Amino acid sequence: MTPDPTTLSNIILVLTAWGSAFFIALWIGLIIWTYRDIRLRKSDPLFRILAVLIVTVLFVPGVVVYLVIRPKYTIEEEYQKSLEEEALLLSIEETHLCPGCNSRTHEDWTVCPNCHTKLKKSCRHCGKTMQLSWNICPHCGTPAPSIPKETPEPASGLTDFENDQNDL
Repeated sequence: MTPDPTTLSNIILVLTAWGSAFFIALWIGLIIWTYRDIRLRKSDPLFRILAVLIVTVLFVPGVVVYLVIRPKYTIEEEYQKSLEEEALLLSIEETHLCPGCNSRTHEDWTVCPNCHTKLKKSCRHCGKTMQLSWNICPHCGTPAPSIPKETPEPASGLTDFENDQNDL
């Protein structure tokens, strides 16, 4: 039994149609995938158009070219990476330094072991440490003793107004 030439040509026509439909669907799918992928990786519209155009014109070799030139990270991944780097820098910058010698100190130290600069003071009521500039203990609410400010006295015992009058 020999196949009928019309039946054979119909089978070839159907297979060609299915193959063509498959390749067209693959081509459109790669274009859509490229568009979605580049949209996640770049915000530059010119680069987006160029990437989709390469895949549209070159088909499978265009996808290979796109995979070579596409950015390694998505915009979100780059943002997360920058946040991690910023957090790391902040943690490094939060190290406590002695105002006298700029050496690293711990948060709970009251005196710098290198230059003996006073870093914190103790509360007279509860004994917990507090910053030198604080006027009240944040732990118990006890006021810290205030340090009197030195005021320069006039040299001749006269007031500033009298000194200004004498200068005229």
